[in-house]
Amino acid sequence: MDFDQYLSPYSWRYGSKAMREIWSETNKRKTWRKIWVALATVQSEFGLVTQDQVDELAAHQNEIDIPAALEIESQIHHDLMAEVKTYARQCPLAGGIIHLGATSMDVEDNADALRLRDALTLVQQNLSQVLLGFATQIETYAGLPVMAFTHLQPAEPTTLGYRLSFYAQDLLDCTEQIETLLTKIKGKGFKGAVGTGASYIELLGKDNYTKFESLLSASLDLPFYKVSNQTYPRLQDYEILSALASIGSVLYKFAFDLRVLQSPPIGELAEPFGKQQIGSSAMPFKRNPIRSEKIDSLGRMLAQLPVVAWHNAAHSLLERTLDDSANRRTILPEAFLIIDEMLSVTKGLIDGLQVNLPQIEYNFKQYAPFAATERILMAAVKAGADRQEMHNVLRDCALNAWEDVKIGKANPLNGFLLQDKRILHYLSENEIQNLLSVDQYTGIAKDASVNLCAEIRTTLLNSEAD
Repeated sequence: MDFDQYLSPYSWRYGSKAMREIWSETNKRKTWRKIWVALATVQSEFGLVTQDQVDELAAHQNEIDIPAALEIESQIHHDLMAEVKTYARQCPLAGGIIHLGATSMDVEDNADALRLRDALTLVQQNLSQVLLGFATQIETYAGLPVMAFTHLQPAEPTTLGYRLSFYAQDLLDCTEQIETLLTKIKGKGFKGAVGTGASYIELLGKDNYTKFESLLSASLDLPFYKVSNQTYPRLQDYEILSALASIGSVLYKFAFDLRVLQSPPIGELAEPFGKQQIGSSAMPFKRNPIRSEKIDSLGRMLAQLPVVAWHNAAHSLLERTLDDSANRRTILPEAFLIIDEMLSVTKGLIDGLQVNLPQIEYNFKQYAPFAATERILMAAVKAGADRQEMHNVLRDCALNAWEDVKIGKANPLNGFLLQDKRILHYLSENEIQNLLSVDQYTGIAKDASVNLCAEIRTTLLNSEAD
């Protein structure tokens, strides 16, 4: 790479080598040539191309010469035709029949569909690994009580496994969405300049056209849209990028929540921190959550890309305009490279998640007593108390207790509740004491977490079998 020139961070900093290869210029041109070989092969069955020409094209299919193609492009200002001319120079016998009957998008859109499918398959694989990582942590902490927070305020007990299940459940839904999309991806097919197939019918005759396109579909292992214009429907891009953004939204929330929980005032969870890692150039003590922050930073960018794809779909006027071409060179690969990086970082976070058990226990002791007020309220009403009046009583006790909690003292609420005559009028001291034990006041949390893990493992196992 030439670091004296601007390079996109996705060229070397973000995303995996595998994902970058899918969206590389070399792979794009190899895919174009794969399509030209398939086109010539099928045309040979109709007597339009000789077997020797097909063999020559196949022999030179992977001899990509980007400098030569760019030199031609600088003169003719058409990247696909520059590749045609480069390929033709390598194939003196077959050069004259390359791209016969085709328009540019017969090649480019089918190539994009193939790359989208490859990239989405890689996302599916990485997402499965992230889900397995969540499942492992959920199983480990399914029954560990922690304080839940609503409005960023302590609320009632939940379990750590149940909190993690919230993200995992969404990611499981995303997995099913990706699987569906993989079965739906289609290429434009070979339908010519406005999607009518007129050029191919001119070459083959109308009676042969359906067979011709069916053979190409089988050769490329790619279903084709029945109807197109010059391009495949750009709605396909929008649906795929929206699915990636959906995954991104879940990873974003997980990372944002982790940042909150890593802050010292809560301090229950933390991302891994390397022995040689530097948190701040100015403050040596800092343990900044840089991995989580990276996920959130990239997630914000990913969220914008489906909007561009929406405009491409909505603004492709009549049979086609070119005003989607330049941005699709960016939004398709970068959306996949972003989610690829987000999944990779999330995998490291969930596998190396740091769980601070003493701090979880401390926070629970400080805030869990407030959750007991709901149990006492329900028990007192069952015993004959006025619900609204008892709510006011418990609120007074809780607010008084907060005054001590705010300055770091131990929560005195249990003592207040055990001594309040207004409560003792309906409940005995022993009954109140039992209601104050909220360690198990977590409802379905443990069972639901365990059940979700079983569903995740079954779903992923079935997906591998398919």
